[in-house]
Amino acid sequence: MRLLTIRPLAALLIAPLTLWLIPAPAALAQEEKAAPTPVQIVALDECDPTTFNAALGPDFCKNVALAFVFPFATTFDQLFAEAAAGAPDPGWDFEPDSVTIRKGTPLIVVNQGGEPHTFTEVAKFGGGFVPPLNGGQASVPECAGGFKDVAVARTRILQGSQLQVTGLSKGEHHFECCIHPWMRVTVDVK
Repeated sequence: MRLLTIRPLAALLIAPLTLWLIPAPAALAQEEKAAPTPVQIVALDECDPTTFNAALGPDFCKNVALAFVFPFATTFDQLFAEAAAGAPDPGWDFEPDSVTIRKGTPLIVVNQGGEPHTFTEVAKFGGGFVPPLNGGQASVPECAGGFKDVAVARTRILQGSQLQVTGLSKGEHHFECCIHPWMRVTVDVK
């Protein structure tokens, strides 16, 4: 009689413990489908609000970080002169310049600069749609149409906003700003 009492009691205690230790198929499926953590890329610039807004209209440049501290802000004329001389302003940049991600990892591109940028995928790096900023390079086909081209317009990132890039295939991908074409990123998808 004692053996019969212990067996049902053991079954009642051990069976739930066994089930607790073995992951359920639904839990395994959830772990496999967990979304990868996005990788952030930051767009930066140091536009001088006074000169940019005088040339392009009120509130075009919204640089609030260091815009009024000399020499951290770049004037509108300075930006064009440096680009024409083949030495574009390094304050206009994507950071990091290159990144390696796993397939399925989204990119989040955040514009922390004072003016709009694009994050446009191109076959080869080259010039954008503002010829005086191209430093003598020809416009790449992906940028040539400017914002009239819906494909370019969709890659625009306004000040303080972000753009998400998903679905990149395995291999090397090149992105540049079609306005400031020296702003470039290479993404290697593994």
